[in-house]
Amino acid sequence: MDPVKKSLWSLHLTVILLGATALMSKIIPLSATDITFGRSIVAFVVLALIVKLSGTRLRLKSLRDYGFAIALGFLMSAHWVTYFAAMQYSSVSVGMIALFTFPVIAVLLEPFFEGIRLVWQDLVSALVVFLGIFLIVPEVSLENDVTLGILIGVFSAILYALRNLFHRKYFSHYSGAHAMTYQTLVIFVSLLFFVSEDLFVASSETYTWLIVLGIFLTALPHAMIAASLKHLRVKTFALVACMQPLYGVILAILVLDEKPNWQTFVGGILVISAAIYETVNAQKLHRK
Repeated sequence: MDPVKKSLWSLHLTVILLGATALMSKIIPLSATDITFGRSIVAFVVLALIVKLSGTRLRLKSLRDYGFAIALGFLMSAHWVTYFAAMQYSSVSVGMIALFTFPVIAVLLEPFFEGIRLVWQDLVSALVVFLGIFLIVPEVSLENDVTLGILIGVFSAILYALRNLFHRKYFSHYSGAHAMTYQTLVIFVSLLFFVSEDLFVASSETYTWLIVLGIFLTALPHAMIAASLKHLRVKTFALVACMQPLYGVILAILVLDEKPNWQTFVGGILVISAAIYETVNAQKLHRK
């Protein structure tokens, strides 16, 4: 098979695996913090092995890089916990749509990192995303779990956007697998004193799902991304990545028997459309 086609198929599989992480919020009977902690342990061990087997040194190049690795790890830790919590409060479909506001949020935050100006198209994208989120909010009340899940999901998106902006500006000289090795280590350490006893008395089935989450839905996809980018453009990766909520929603319908209403579908289309637009526009600006 042609290397480019093979990489493209591999990339779609990667995005499906990343989308499947959302299912774990419902399948694994633990809190968002416990799931994240278990995920980070398994992912760290596997990612460290992948980096070592690739011939790359695990050590970072400077003390400054270690400081950024710690900061990125804290952001990723909070993002992962809120990511799972958002879907535990609402649903996989709603939580993933709320999370995928992050491309537009990143565009709104980018001027603080890159010194660029917002254009009117970015503000239109933000309004489209706001409308999409408004459609899936059942009622403006924190007593409603779906509304609370959406708010937590948007907060998770803000954390993820900040992590990506910091990574691009200060840590992009390391591969994704190398960077995630340190971030998962920081996640493990930062949550060490927040996990509950439920994690240590969980069933063997729960531990099996945590291993699946850590290996096949975390470490493996990040290694596959690095391999795919050897033959694909970054723009292609970014556009395929925008399919993640779609794959996640389809898996939730098939596996969890979720039944999203029409507001969720329409809101999802608006949010994903804005994410795709900003992804394409960012690549055009990058080429200039």
